[in-house]
Amino acid sequence: MSLTEELLATLPDGQVNDVRIGLHWTAVVVTVNGQRQCGLASTLGGSHEHTGEPDAPQAGHLHTFPALELARFAREPHPLLRSIGVAALNALLPRTPERWSDLNAEEVLIEWGRGRTVALVGRFPFIPRLREQAGRLIVLEQQPHDDERPAEEAASILPEADVVAITGMTFVNHTLEGLLALCSPQAQILVLGPSTPLSPLLGRYGVAMLSGAVVEAVEPVLRTIEQGGTFRQIHRAGVRLVTMRCDAGTS
Repeated sequence: MSLTEELLATLPDGQVNDVRIGLHWTAVVVTVNGQRQCGLASTLGGSHEHTGEPDAPQAGHLHTFPALELARFAREPHPLLRSIGVAALNALLPRTPERWSDLNAEEVLIEWGRGRTVALVGRFPFIPRLREQAGRLIVLEQQPHDDERPAEEAASILPEADVVAITGMTFVNHTLEGLLALCSPQAQILVLGPSTPLSPLLGRYGVAMLSGAVVEAVEPVLRTIEQGGTFRQIHRAGVRLVTMRCDAGTS
């Protein structure tokens, strides 16, 4: 069973209240067990070719789907449907505020990375500060700039890293499991970003900590998303950044 399937198996069903697909971010709002919750995911676009085939065949009716059915879109091959599915999955995940702290992912990586080899999958704004503390910092990117390395080199880089940080976007594009499998069993692994599923189940896959997003002000966040907001703007609109520890073998 894949990580996505395992996560889906832990979810309750609920009622979909809203689906918003923005330029950068997708949000799904659900009511589950009487509580209104919003989940986020990176918006992955299609090819933008004028083929006549819609990116979201159910557009205009997505809010009528049972929430769990929408979350199952996370398994779809089409990028945009995966974004919708992951946002719904993140909306349905049981909230565990007792496990959350306001510790910043940057602080975690600086503490872990002092004098050690750190590999980042994804480009993050704290890279210059982390580079000052890490013994060696390697950044893997699909479209590398400057001294970044192409994502295709992950198989040679990740097994040698003491610390690995992976963007949650890899969960949306179905590459997270493969990347985790490349990491050394001794590596300290952090998955971070708004698309990250805040579930301790990832501890089974070797993840030590998760840093993700909890939407606290739903309406301002939805409005910012539909107007093309970046995550920095969405964060200011009403998102709390939280970090939680995963214990190996937890469910």
